[in-house]
Amino acid sequence: MRWNDTREIAIALYEKYPDVKPLEVRFTDLHRWVTELEGFDDDPQRSNEKMLEAIQMAWVEETE
Repeated sequence: MRWNDTREIAIALYEKYPDVKPLEVRFTDLHRWVTELEGFDDDPQRSNEKMLEAIQMAWVEETE
């Protein structure tokens, strides 16, 4: 998984944190959680606010 695999990351986050409300997660925590996902294999420094926001919005869609 890489930063641009937004949907795949969102699904993995939903499965790992099913009771978490994505819009309440701080980007610092979101960044850490993504980099800790099994199968994540990208440079942690490559992320930016736009990528994290896209992941967060995809995660919101998964919870609906």
